[in-house]
Amino acid sequence: MNPRASGARPIDEKAALLREGQGASGARPINDRAALLRYAGLEQVLPLGSRLNARGALEVGGCDVTELAREHGTPAYVYAEDDIRARARAYREAFAARTNRFEIIYASKAAPITAVYRLMADEGLSCDVASGGELHLALAGGFAPDRLYLHGNNKTEAELRYAVERGVGTIVVDSFDEVERLRRLAPGQRVMLRVTPGIKPDTHEKIATGQEDSKFGFGLDDVPRAIAGCEAAGLELCGLHAHIGSQIYELSVLERLAEVLDGMGDYPLLNLGGGLGIAYTPEDRPPSVDEYAEALLSRVPDGVTVLCEPGRSLVGNAGVTIYTVGTVKAIPGVRTYVAVDGGMSDNLRPMLYAARYEAQIADRFGGSDLCTVAGMHCESGDILIRDVELDDPRPGDVLVIPATGAYGHSMANNYNAIPRPPVIFCRDGAARVVVRRETYDDLTLRDA
Repeated sequence: MNPRASGARPIDEKAALLREGQGASGARPINDRAALLRYAGLEQVLPLGSRLNARGALEVGGCDVTELAREHGTPAYVYAEDDIRARARAYREAFAARTNRFEIIYASKAAPITAVYRLMADEGLSCDVASGGELHLALAGGFAPDRLYLHGNNKTEAELRYAVERGVGTIVVDSFDEVERLRRLAPGQRVMLRVTPGIKPDTHEKIATGQEDSKFGFGLDDVPRAIAGCEAAGLELCGLHAHIGSQIYELSVLERLAEVLDGMGDYPLLNLGGGLGIAYTPEDRPPSVDEYAEALLSRVPDGVTVLCEPGRSLVGNAGVTIYTVGTVKAIPGVRTYVAVDGGMSDNLRPMLYAARYEAQIADRFGGSDLCTVAGMHCESGDILIRDVELDDPRPGDVLVIPATGAYGHSMANNYNAIPRPPVIFCRDGAARVVVRRETYDDLTLRDA
């Protein structure tokens, strides 16, 4: 694809705008008023630097997504590379403006993609891995082992051994059984203790993790015994960790979390997890990174190093998914189904969490036809979006769904033996495939 002018601002300028919660998109040169109004409403959910070009087509990272569809096929995950970098810098700068004792740790389950790991390592972040597989990818992506934090409520002995052999810097201990495993495998290992603080945030029940009834961590009453167990096992306990959930807008719960952990003893490190929400729809109003940093740091005493683990808020709005419309089924007086060539195999979140997204025809933003975007899988529940307004959708149209940069690729599956989509990075009008599209032959690679 030929490079083109993207109208994008320099990454550091975008990062400054992100810290303060402002948009950072490029110019929008088209004159169609309806499309411009719709674009303005969607601006906060699209990747930084996105714009509608002279044809009215969406550009991500300077690349026309309809041309990407023609060249690479659909469905496809499309990321603006500079968006990811700008968000990483926004986190670093927001914390650096308030303290010199902090560490930003990428929660890589949001997008465990080797190229994303490389970006995060290059931007100076550390990394949270939740399995041996994520650990393998992080190392392949260039992270030094001592910058890695291994999480998981049921780490296997094989995973722990792999982490110890590779020199993982910190293991976040989640259970008494794990303390015993580490006593046998790695006395002297640097660890943090995951605490379940009894705080339930206002988020979906399936992504809330801080309440008392949780599979994660040690309850408050068990923390003293867990601390003693780590000491008896010869482990180097350097601090406490807690993560109360994801897609959080209410900063007061994070302030309470900081107070709870600080009251549990004098430790040099406090890891307050991640969870900052993002905008999936124009109505969503997440806090800015500056507001998030202020909330965490305002309750932590001087001399303590604060760690946080953003994932979704680093990559979620950096990516979109593009599809091709296959069929349009109008049921008079009921609804119009717009079926695309993907669905629950590339975005499981609508089925799993009733997650809400927006959509547009990629080169006809605007429109008022009320539609339901359906997937192609053999499940009645394979619905990506209900009740979204589109502009006269037709077979062959390219449809774009913003804010799919987190938990799309990482939850992708082969239901109905559908090959998984590619991942495409775009920057300054040039596109590169960083994860290739699966083929039918890939589906038999593991056959014995």
